[in-house]
Amino acid sequence: MCGICGFAGPGDASVLEAMNRRQAHRGPDGQGSYHFAPARLFMAHNRLAIVDLAGGAQPMATADDRLTITFNGEIYNHAELRRELEGLGHRFLTDHCDTEVLLHGYSEWGTRLPERLNGMWAFALHDRARNQLFLSRDRFGKKPLFTAARPGLFAFASELSALMEHPAIPTDISHMALKKYFAYGFIPAPHSLYSAARKLPAGHNLMVDLADLSTRLTRYWSFCVEPDPVVQKKPEAYWGEAIRDTLERAVVRRLMSDVPLGVFLSGGIDSTSVTALASRHVTGLKTFSIGFEEASFDESAHSLRAAALYGTTHHQNTLSLTTALSLLPELAARLDEPMGDSSLLPTYLLCRDTRAHVTVALGGDGADELFAGYATFKALRAAEAYAALCPKPMHKALCLVAARMPVSHGYMTMGYKVKRFLQGVAGPNRLWNPLWLAPASREELEELFSEPCDQEEVYQEAIEAWEECPSRDLVDKTLEFYTRFYMQDGILVKVDRASMLNALEVRAPYLDIEMVDLARRIPHAYKLRHGQTKYILKKALEPLMPKDILYRSKQGFGAPVGLWFQQGRLNLPEAEGFASPSPLAGLNAGFAAATALEHRQGRADHRLLLWNLWMLARHQGRSAPA
Repeated sequence: MCGICGFAGPGDASVLEAMNRRQAHRGPDGQGSYHFAPARLFMAHNRLAIVDLAGGAQPMATADDRLTITFNGEIYNHAELRRELEGLGHRFLTDHCDTEVLLHGYSEWGTRLPERLNGMWAFALHDRARNQLFLSRDRFGKKPLFTAARPGLFAFASELSALMEHPAIPTDISHMALKKYFAYGFIPAPHSLYSAARKLPAGHNLMVDLADLSTRLTRYWSFCVEPDPVVQKKPEAYWGEAIRDTLERAVVRRLMSDVPLGVFLSGGIDSTSVTALASRHVTGLKTFSIGFEEASFDESAHSLRAAALYGTTHHQNTLSLTTALSLLPELAARLDEPMGDSSLLPTYLLCRDTRAHVTVALGGDGADELFAGYATFKALRAAEAYAALCPKPMHKALCLVAARMPVSHGYMTMGYKVKRFLQGVAGPNRLWNPLWLAPASREELEELFSEPCDQEEVYQEAIEAWEECPSRDLVDKTLEFYTRFYMQDGILVKVDRASMLNALEVRAPYLDIEMVDLARRIPHAYKLRHGQTKYILKKALEPLMPKDILYRSKQGFGAPVGLWFQQGRLNLPEAEGFASPSPLAGLNAGFAAATALEHRQGRADHRLLLWNLWMLARHQGRSAPA
């Protein structure tokens, strides 16, 4: 796991050094650079050494110097690919370095290389013979890659802040990106906070012709639900065995490491399943979790019990309000872009604590998206019936009634769920999921930006994920929304930033390509059954885990920010925070202040919108003391 950056065009070694230094936290174990004068090409690398500690320095070149690469990630099938390439006549200089496999793989298969990879990656590869720069990002975008294409300049970096160190890239804020931030709680690819910068979308390659710096974007992979029509005699037993076997192989692949390794363990289904399987192959496995002082957010008892069941050496910390307030300013300021997911805070603390003991951690990301684990899956049929039977005037009346429900800042209270449900079903079904998750409703977006909100434009990415699903079923379409969109641009970005700010590599067995191919073939009737989310995954894991862990109520990984705003422990920026040149300029400061007051007085729950405003202000260094 590392940080990469580079550019072709104006600039010199000092610009490259500034870019690389800005993301040095991603790779504290070594730095390297590469310069090819004929193309005015510079590339650099910060290394977090995980595999082949002695032989993995980068940028790395082939023996004939034709190909040079700077690479961030891990390729879990690199040993198999190495054997195949050796059989084709390739000769390797390193002992077991996955970076060198990419070089020889590109030499053999060219731009088809990413299709053969099982892992996570973002890399830039210079082909001297063709005078080209080839960039690629893994299927789910676990590893970030930002780019900027200007007349006479092409630049790239693992982090937006590093990219913006190049003096030729303008720093004006994207108005549409800000709207999407308040609509989603994150800024989706290909957008970025800055108008001049783009994110390379997951599952895409980008070819740059170094002669004229023209670019060609191609998609090599996209998640697609394709249920297997074959009816097995005992489908639950068949799918269950396949899930157990495939998941174990995925976990074993991710135990590949030349440095200490552990597992995140919340005590929920996903992390406990990874722990159960990893403990079969690792003696003295280390596990890590975070608890909360607020009882409705706390899972400490479950993680301790799971650790005891599998005999792990468990490390647990508690996120107190004092700790949160001490971490938040630094965390928000160090982010590439503001993020509206409050679980960023405990995830950051979890990664910081974990890094004190190990360099690599396995987590459970991906299971909820692949196996229909979110509460919104259970709301789909109710929403369908509601939309068909409830006229608009009645809907408005119900919203007024719901607004009078008592406000509680506990985790997923009934009042919170009712209000979220009504917010979502106000739109067509293609907007249900993004509206259920949205920090701001359409009306709030219009108030905040003081202009009309075109939902088709603001929610374009979510609509595309919904409509490109070949199935007409609501569950299948929602699976594609969460897996293709929400996970890629929200969950995985959060995990990458929280982990790499602490120089920790996090691996996701559920996102192994073999596991993904299996999950997308399982009919949704086995994922959501009689209101039971993740049904087939739970059945599959029964031989590995006790039922009270498997079938307990789902607990998300959030923070009680609503309570903190209500108590006045977090405060919105003062009025000057909404003045130029802040990106808050142009936003309705009066509306923001009224929203904060309404929340403070307990008349409404605006936790998501307030958190998004707070993070944006802190990200720009303009907020009142917490």
